Amino acid sequence: MSQITTHVLDTSLGKPAQGIAIRLEQNRKTIGQGFTDADGRINGLLPEGTSLPPGEYQMVFETGGYFQKQGLTGFYPKVVIHFSTSDESHYHIPLLLTPFGYSTYRGS
Repeated sequence: MSQITTHVLDTSLGKPAQGIAIRLEQNRKTIGQGFTDADGRINGLLPEGTSLPPGEYQMVFETGGYFQKQGLTGFYPKVVIHFSTSDESHYHIPLLLTPFGYSTYRGS
């Protein structure tokens, strides 16, 4: 499993959000990317065995396309979550999403 994982739930539908493009970046450079699966997850955001040094990163969720496929216009076409790591342990960054709001936390 990747050191950095994510899970997106569409809380307006009560279901996982499939097909959201996500990029993991550091200093505006993409270091991992993928699309959420049927369970709203990306478990392989980084190549297997890759450990990131402690530092600041950001995860960019392209939510506009996800809502457009549903015939909706979301208020946030992108959600950018800035976070920092302090060691090489596992970091899970969930996103709870609606067309007009979102929240996040450090998961397990």
